[in-house]
Amino acid sequence: MIELPIISNLPQSEVTVTERKREKKPDWLRVKLPTGEKYRHVRSLVDQYKLHTICQSGNCPNMGECWGEGTATFMILGDVCTRSCTFCAVKTGRPPEYDEEEPIRVAQAIYLMQVKHAVITSVNRDELKDKGAEIWYQTVVSVKNLCPTTTIETLIPDVKADWSALDRMITGGQELVSHNLETVRSLYRRVRPQAKYDRSLEQIKRTKEAGLRTKSGIMLGLGETKDEVLVAMDDLRAHDCDVITLGQYLQPTKMHIEVAEYIHPDIFAFYKEEGDKRGFSFVESGPLVRSSYHAERHI
Repeated sequence: MIELPIISNLPQSEVTVTERKREKKPDWLRVKLPTGEKYRHVRSLVDQYKLHTICQSGNCPNMGECWGEGTATFMILGDVCTRSCTFCAVKTGRPPEYDEEEPIRVAQAIYLMQVKHAVITSVNRDELKDKGAEIWYQTVVSVKNLCPTTTIETLIPDVKADWSALDRMITGGQELVSHNLETVRSLYRRVRPQAKYDRSLEQIKRTKEAGLRTKSGIMLGLGETKDEVLVAMDDLRAHDCDVITLGQYLQPTKMHIEVAEYIHPDIFAFYKEEGDKRGFSFVESGPLVRSSYHAERHI
């Protein structure tokens, strides 16, 4: 952890992240700007079909690499989230009405892009009675009908313990269901104020009990300790999580929670080893790793 400057008489535990000394972004986090013919082709299809991608909305550092390879993570149910997580770049507020034609448009774009493995995610739609579950189901079914050889990972939101909504979300035919824990237990109130650590674990467990391959992700550099990360990994394995991703948190804007620490690649290698020891079937761990990074490997 970085040292805190002497800025007040508060105990260190009460000093907020926004008061921490800023660190310069290390060289291993620098990426090239997106370019290339394939990138422009994917961009044109996303624009043509009026689709949202978490690549754009989440300011993903790997967008150039993934789009350059002809892949993208589609975000359904609009681009306005009902949650206000302090790490996330997606817009928050009252979402407009959802588009009932969106499932077929996503399927058509995936068909035209000739995607072999598609990742689909969404904003939280807590104002909807079914949390958006029906659109989730119809999207997966539409993709499978139009692109039967395409494998699908769905990165689904917290359903607030509405397990009937979860059942609908995960029964469209996808091969893998991901739900991100995001951070360690002690940071939940600060990082995910409208979520619950144990509820997310329960959601992963129920997904596994339904017979699906499960996956979750954790961001590092928010102020967690090594021991807390290892406990979170243990908790995920105890709730039957198959795949885990670990990556560096990057502050999307000055309005979001600051980076407490840039984690060295050697530490990510350490977590990779620890994940393997714990029996995860696949561990993706590195500074630039995001939940959907190299997702085709996780099937």
